[in-house]
Amino acid sequence: MQWPRAELPSCARATTTPPTTSALRLEEITAANPEAALGIRVRPEQEFAASPVVKSLAEAYVHPGVAWPRPIVDDGRPVGFLTAFFGIGRRGDGGLIRSGLWRPNIQAGEQGRGYGRFAVESVARQVRDRGGEELYVTRHPGAHGPEDFHLGLGFRDTGERSGDETVGVPALERVRK
Repeated sequence: MQWPRAELPSCARATTTPPTTSALRLEEITAANPEAALGIRVRPEQEFAASPVVKSLAEAYVHPGVAWPRPIVDDGRPVGFLTAFFGIGRRGDGGLIRSGLWRPNIQAGEQGRGYGRFAVESVARQVRDRGGEELYVTRHPGAHGPEDFHLGLGFRDTGERSGDETVGVPALERVRK
């Protein structure tokens, strides 16, 4: 399946669009900002489906060059955190190299404002800029999990599992000629 050189499919179920302020951005983790990233917390009922930021930062430390941790900042205020991954393979994939999104966490009080969509679209842009053709994501099944969010953005299940998580990729639109 080819990744089209266009934005992700429009979200049929989304109630908001990403904030349009130029102050919305992904920041690099530096010595000056880890505390802000570590303070990001999802809603309590979502904790089963979202690893804490500290775990993402630890994994980024042991996977340099593959993991891409970034706080999501709006007008200087941390509203979320994500880790993307670029160019990794899985055993049994026959050498298939994948890129995608690990553990997007949107601050409990900031959910529903378009920050999750911004995170997915930002990672999709990075994947394309690095020559990737597909964006992978995994999710825990269950109530209060991210399934509706992912499906609303056009992700579809691949039928694969990664541990106890479902693997998904966007339902890609046909590329117009």
